[in-house]
Amino acid sequence: MKALVTGGGGFLGGAIVKLLLANGVSVRNFSRGEYPELRALGVECLRGDLADADAASAACRGCDTVFHAAAKVDMLGSREDFHRTNVAGTQALLKGARAAGVARFVFTGSPSVVFNGADVEGWDERAPYPKRFDSPYSETKALAEQLVLNANGPAFSTVSLRPHLVWGPGANHIVSNIVDSGRAKKLFRIGEHNKLVDTTYIADAARAHWLAAQRLAPGAPCAGKAYFVSQGDPRPNWDIINLILSAAGLAPVTKVLSYPAAYAAALALETSWRLARFSDEPPINRFVLKQLTTAHWFDISAARRDLGYAPSVTIEQGIEKLKVWFDSNGGN
Repeated sequence: MKALVTGGGGFLGGAIVKLLLANGVSVRNFSRGEYPELRALGVECLRGDLADADAASAACRGCDTVFHAAAKVDMLGSREDFHRTNVAGTQALLKGARAAGVARFVFTGSPSVVFNGADVEGWDERAPYPKRFDSPYSETKALAEQLVLNANGPAFSTVSLRPHLVWGPGANHIVSNIVDSGRAKKLFRIGEHNKLVDTTYIADAARAHWLAAQRLAPGAPCAGKAYFVSQGDPRPNWDIINLILSAAGLAPVTKVLSYPAAYAAALALETSWRLARFSDEPPINRFVLKQLTTAHWFDISAARRDLGYAPSVTIEQGIEKLKVWFDSNGGN
């Protein structure tokens, strides 16, 4: 196998790269940034914009498998920004992959593509896309996923994986935000809300991609389908957050703010950030508020059946690995 990975400099993309290398796969990375740490591992690195059709096509040449993990995932930016990366970029990569004779295309989707504002409790892949999306990210990831699944055919097999809340050792969006906020004591519980949520340990999220690529072929059960991926062990939201904080040697969250007060604060901060044109995200926004006060857990039976997926660690074992990483890296 020779694989192209997009976003190999990111948290999940980097884990996929390392897993592929460990299995003897020749890896090429395609990203906008420069990642000398990947070159040091023997990865061929190409720089370019996903939405640049020529660059995307060149990145696919000579590869038989594509792992498309790159995306615009933050909450800042216009819908056009999200559409360019997540939709136009995926479209360009699909076109380049088919032109280059790539056989397998593994897409990193998102479970947020089915969120409709209500509690998600044990949903499986039959859950439809909502009529209205809660963010430009969710909307554009849904559009990209549909492009990927519709591209599946006799000579080009595609699959989409939807890992939920990926966490683990290493600098990453979820753990870093929780720990940084914990250090600054910005975190607070919202009323009595403590709904069940699914999470995915980083090694298992990467392994799900590897398993999918191994099974992906014309007519395979997984071809042209999407799959939820997690540890299959939903826990109360604040229990997970406090476990991550404990791994970093920080105190649990005990402060409580009512939902109306939290909503007013989120709206005010969003407005202030937008008017001031700050480049970072506000401490809280309405999207995050909704995520913190609704349940999000899924039935992963299909991934177990069609991909041979099963979590390799428990949440407690993953937290121990995270603690070791914090202890050895000083939290950096």
